[in-house]
This record gives sequence, structure tokens and C-alpha cells, in this order.
Amino acid sequence: MAEDIVLPIPNLNLAQHYFTLSTPTLSHLHDNARKELLEGIKTDQMAPYYKIVTSTGILQLDQSILDSMEKANKEELDKFQEKLTEAEKTEGETEISDGLRARATYLTRIGDKDAAVEAQKLALEKTPGLGARIDIVLTLVRIGFFFGDHKLISDNLTKAEELIEKGGDWDRRNRLKVYQGLHFLSIREFKRGGGLFIDALSTFTAVELLSYNDFVALTVVANTLTLSRPDLKKKIIGAPEVNQVLPELPILADLAKNLYECHYDKFFIALATVEQTFLIPSRLLSPHTRYYVREMRILAYNQLLESYRSLTLESLAAAFGVSVDFVDTELSRFIASGRLHCTIDKVHGVVETNRPPVKNAQYETVVKQGDVLLNAVQRLSKVLY
Repeated sequence: MAEDIVLPIPNLNLAQHYFTLSTPTLSHLHDNARKELLEGIKTDQMAPYYKIVTSTGILQLDQSILDSMEKANKEELDKFQEKLTEAEKTEGETEISDGLRARATYLTRIGDKDAAVEAQKLALEKTPGLGARIDIVLTLVRIGFFFGDHKLISDNLTKAEELIEKGGDWDRRNRLKVYQGLHFLSIREFKRGGGLFIDALSTFTAVELLSYNDFVALTVVANTLTLSRPDLKKKIIGAPEVNQVLPELPILADLAKNLYECHYDKFFIALATVEQTFLIPSRLLSPHTRYYVREMRILAYNQLLESYRSLTLESLAAAFGVSVDFVDTELSRFIASGRLHCTIDKVHGVVETNRPPVKNAQYETVVKQGDVLLNAVQRLSKVLY
């Protein structure tokens, strides 16, 4: 049905262009981002948002453009108000609700954050249908993503989950997974976000939030870090939904496949390329770039070291396609922080793994759990006897 179509409002691509222009290291992308941002603002008549981007110096203010957009905004908002006034006099609750939602959608489109949030909340109060209410709450989440307001995002994700539990349909349940997953990635919870993205791979419909290719790319990035090797093969490398898109994302294919196939020198090259071409330019992932690269290196080192009792520094360096000094320095840092379970014998140039045996770890767990159980039994016996 037409009313069930979710429009890409606000246009999150514009927030990405704004981020690109705000980042000096992405100067090679500035010309295109500046052009796309200005065109998008003009297309949606975004006078309030234009004021924001010009006040920060991202775009130069053209007063004639601003005046034209403000005039168009006022005319449209006056029309919405007239229709609402008429609906309140002569129509029923459904027409009033439709009018409030249309006005809220327009305010969201033009980037007037405070007015849009207030209008969406008012529309939410006056809208009876559960599906329509969920859509309004998810629109508030998108406003949060557009302006980087994490509280607005988290509050409304919680509200959307509560509404869906009351009887949300299949499509909205699946869309919510994508919204939640994107939020988790934005706050560095890659495992939870990646898991939700995998669940939504075959049912993705949230194109108002991000494109399918971007969704698959984020799925690969998150799960390459968090999945075990068997699961990486099964859920990512072997997933038909991923394989359909990976030819368009060759560097991400290299990242996942070279890690799985233990081609660590090629993996390091792919990781460096992903860092420069995908992580740093991403508004969502840029704050987590250093963390992600570090964790991926630790993952690769652990994957190699757990297969051997000892390795020479030369062979380790050769496996990763880097110098001995680089490996020595990096391993020393990760060992000191407790992230790698090995020692470096500088005299003999050997790295020796010292990971506790699995049985010892299991034994220690049993002992600890047994102590807790015995203490609980003793306290219970004192109460009973």
C-alpha cells in the first residue's frame, strides 16, 4: 500500500557529505561532496539545514538561495496549517492524523530538527494505527542518525521495540533489526550489530536508512572482526546475499577471504586499503577506525600463533609481509596489554605461545563455579537448620 512506503527522509546521504566536507583529510572528496550537498539541499528546499551548514563554513552562504528556500518553506507550511485547521473543523481523527504526519514529514525533509521532532511526537500522539506509529518512531530514529543525536536514537529504538512487541508486522520487525544494528555499529558494539545485520541479510528492506550495498559492506566489516573462522565461512563468505554484492566491493572480499584462508600478507594489504577507502571516509565508522584496525591485527596474530608452539620472528614477519622490527614492536605492545598470549625470545629470535591449555582453563572454571555453589549451599543450610 502507498501509505506503507517509507520515504528516505531525512536524506542521510547529505549528512555523509557534510561529514566529508568537515574532515580535512578527505580533501580529495570535497569537490564532489560540496556539489552533492548543495544539490540535495536545493532539491528538498532545506532552508533550516542550509543555515546550519553555512554557519559552520562548510558551504558559502548565498542569500538569494536561502531567501528562495525560506519563502518556499513558509508557503508549504502555511498550506499544511490551512489543511489542518480545516480538518479540525470538518473532518475526523484520521484526516487530522494524516495532516499532522504530512506536516511532520515536511519539517523532517527540510532539516528543521527541533520543529520536526516536536511535530513527529505530536503526530505520534494523534495517530491510532500501530504500524503508522512504528513508522513515526523510526522516522525519529532517522532524524537522530541525520544529526548524530544518540539519545534521540536510543530512546526511540526502545520505543519502537516496545511497539513492535505489541503486534508489529514482519516487515517492520526486520527493518528494526537494521536500525538497531546500525546504532550498535555507531557505538562500537560490532558483535551485536553484526549479528542483527546477518539476521536481516535475506529480508533487508530498510532502503530509507542505507543502500543494500552499504548494508552488505557493513555486514562484512562487522562480522569479519567478530565471527569465528567456521562462522565467517558459513555466514559471510558462503552467504549468497553477500556473494551477490562482493564483486562490487572487491577490497572487502579480499579482507574476509584472506583472513579466512590465512593469507596474512594479503590480509594486511586489504586491511590498510579498507582503512583508507572505507573506514576513514565513513561518517559511521570513522571514530572507530583505530580500534577496528588494531582488533583486526590482533585477530590475525592470534589466528596464526594459536596454530604453533613457536615461530621465528623472521617467519612471522614474512607471513604478514612486514619487517621484523615492525612485528617485534607490535607484538610487544599487544603482549604487554594482555591481548596476545605469547613471549618473545629476542636472543633466539623466537615467538613462543603460552596460551593456557583448554583443559586447565575448564578446570579453573569448574573450581570457581564449585566454590560459589558450595558457599551458596552453606548459607542455605544455616537458614534451614
